[in-house]
Amino acid sequence: MKKYLRAMLMSFTMFTAVPCPFHTWDDAARPLMTLFLPVVGAFVGGLWTLTAFILRWLSAPALVQGIVLCAFPFLITGGIHMDGFMDVTDAVRSWRDLDERRRILKDPHVGSFAVLFAVLLLLAQFALFVSVKETAEPVAMLLIAVVSRTVAGLCVTVLRPMDTSEYAGVYRKGVKKSHVVVFSVVLAATVSLGFVFLGKYGFVSVSVILGYLMLLQRGVRSLKGMSGDISGYAMTFAELCGVAVYALI
Repeated sequence: MKKYLRAMLMSFTMFTAVPCPFHTWDDAARPLMTLFLPVVGAFVGGLWTLTAFILRWLSAPALVQGIVLCAFPFLITGGIHMDGFMDVTDAVRSWRDLDERRRILKDPHVGSFAVLFAVLLLLAQFALFVSVKETAEPVAMLLIAVVSRTVAGLCVTVLRPMDTSEYAGVYRKGVKKSHVVVFSVVLAATVSLGFVFLGKYGFVSVSVILGYLMLLQRGVRSLKGMSGDISGYAMTFAELCGVAVYALI
């Protein structure tokens, strides 16, 4: 039980920017970290939803709501997933050979492709939030955060990692078939409950999954394997897809 608790704290520490009073790291618990991605998603999505309700209660101007809700997921995660999005975008868009693409992926410098597509993504997300209808159901943002992290955990667990990825080491040795079952059950339950309680907004979950898989296949095919950066690349776009359905449905 203590190992699972440490894994949960490690997951929150790594995937959010929320200060954690307990700073702990245990390599033995590392393979369990991704199991708590849905929990992290529920935390992020819950605060995201609460923020939307508060802004609506305050009758904040649409532009204010747009910028706050657009920035929220990046601020609360410390930009970790956006970092992956930018790194992979630079690598994939370079159209170089495999070794050079992988070198660019790990290059700490920011390239022009990363900046361009990050700006476009932020502008699109801002525009979508500004366009959200007054009757829209903010709880859909909880779905976005949970589903994106659950499908990410499932894909990281199932797919073969890049030879140069940290997932090829300690993490893969601790992966169990039960992890796949957990992610699959959580994903199926979340999607189903979304349709049951939110009606048409349940399609937000479907768009998140499709968006994630679309960019995932591009990243994995280009870099020949899975990595945390590729997961962040796919997750960032997936959440944009979810916001699009939430705003326009």
